[in-house]
Amino acid sequence: MLLTVNVTEKSFGNKMLYDDLRFDVQAGEKVGLIGRNGTGKSTLFGLITGADKDYQGEIETGRQAVIITSRQEHHGLDETAVLDYIQSDLPEYSKLAHIIETYPAHMAEDERRMQTFYDALERFSQLGYYQLEDEIKQLFEAYQLDPTLMQSAMPSLSGGQKRMVELIKVQRAKADLALIDEPTNHMDYVAKDAFIKWLRATQEGVLVITHDRDVLREVDRIIEVRNNRAYNFRGNYEQYLKVNLAQTSSQVNEYDLVQRRIANLKENVIRFRRLKEKSRDPGTIRRFKGQEEKAAAELAELTKTERPSFWIDRESTGELNEKLGDAYQKYKARNIRINTRKTTSRSDRLLIQATDVSLGYDQPLFSGINFELREGEHVRLHGRNGAGKTTLVRAIMAKVNGTQPPSTQFEGHLVTENDIRLGLYEQEIDESYLTMTLYEAVELVLANSGQPVNDQKVRQLLGDYLFTPADGDMLVERLSGGQKSRFQLIKMLANDPDVLILDEPTNHLDLPSIEELETALQAYSGAVLYISHDSYFADKLSGTTVPVGA
Repeated sequence: MLLTVNVTEKSFGNKMLYDDLRFDVQAGEKVGLIGRNGTGKSTLFGLITGADKDYQGEIETGRQAVIITSRQEHHGLDETAVLDYIQSDLPEYSKLAHIIETYPAHMAEDERRMQTFYDALERFSQLGYYQLEDEIKQLFEAYQLDPTLMQSAMPSLSGGQKRMVELIKVQRAKADLALIDEPTNHMDYVAKDAFIKWLRATQEGVLVITHDRDVLREVDRIIEVRNNRAYNFRGNYEQYLKVNLAQTSSQVNEYDLVQRRIANLKENVIRFRRLKEKSRDPGTIRRFKGQEEKAAAELAELTKTERPSFWIDRESTGELNEKLGDAYQKYKARNIRINTRKTTSRSDRLLIQATDVSLGYDQPLFSGINFELREGEHVRLHGRNGAGKTTLVRAIMAKVNGTQPPSTQFEGHLVTENDIRLGLYEQEIDESYLTMTLYEAVELVLANSGQPVNDQKVRQLLGDYLFTPADGDMLVERLSGGQKSRFQLIKMLANDPDVLILDEPTNHLDLPSIEELETALQAYSGAVLYISHDSYFADKLSGTTVPVGA
């Protein structure tokens, strides 16, 4: 056994995060870890690595098993070079390099230090660290990253580049178990394909937190964190959907029977109490009192049952019979509520048109971009990171807003209809919101969109997107990735836009939220211009694909 997790309890204040959460990972197994935002998936990684010891239970790894972990945050690295960062995180590298570099000057006749030095040389060779720089360079090229970035400071890299550096580190570590958190967020399709090829081929165990269905399609098993516990599903994403349908259907049916029994017991308690009160015969009174107490005792026990978190993907719900389907709709887990403009009739308005457009800065990033976007249509911009997709989006926004774009238009024509309203979903939240509380940020979003701002409206929006009242007091910069994504959706839709522009909107969202977004966009009566390397999302939205860059 490579990893055994048995957490009997883990809490944050009054919130129970795990309650008897158990699972294991076998050597060489590829396991996807999923769950709603806020269920504690990243926290679980902290427990496994020992960074967080505040829990009850046991976590055991195989004897001498080497674990490597990808990082989400990269604070405090100052001017640390990328190569140095990767090397410092590799198993034993720093310790061995220190011995090899420092011991020769002080060994003299000290046989013990000499033996330590020669052992370090042998181990350094066994781990392949003499060829390390060349191997890292090859991995940079596999991800189509410029190898000169190896000498760049970590803070100078983009979010997507840092993500790929983490994967390069994990791949070169050749550990027994790799813990990887949301690996494909901010990745383009080339880098994503490179990661998936590695995932298929690697012999090491992998535990990966992801809601990227392209990655989940490649795993051997899925573990879902739900209702404070871990639920195992053998097979990949498609198999998970089938098993989840069967299991959840059974659980919904059982829960519905319990709720019906509770309703009957409540009626029985009232009925027996009334019969007892109307009776005059002592024996009859005792009999009805006993029946009342028995019903009340069973009722008290059943009402302790908490509602499980039920979710079945939308396509699978069509396989439920009418009775079970009604029960599922009644008891299913709350999801975000995305309200977009819907209409049965759509015009043929041409909202955005690009004709042989070439944009760039000192020189063109791309040329020959042609597309038309009409009301009700979808256009997908597809290309590598850095190919100019965001540059094109910013030029469109500037055209609509009547401002000067940051790029230079070298050729072609970019035309937008007058007075159209844009809704923008960006990968990163505008810095102006970061130091506000979430409540203040939503107030500003409403004010900027010309809507009346009041406490009821703000709290309604927060509730629609699964924020609690306490979340409203949190600074935006301290929100989780999933929470920031939900705020971006609020901001995008606030002004009832004619055109939605989305840049990798599925990053950080959990599976039910992604599905809700897909459904809302399919029903949306306006036009959608989107960037996504999620093949499932692109299949749902479909539309015209416009290649950007080489």
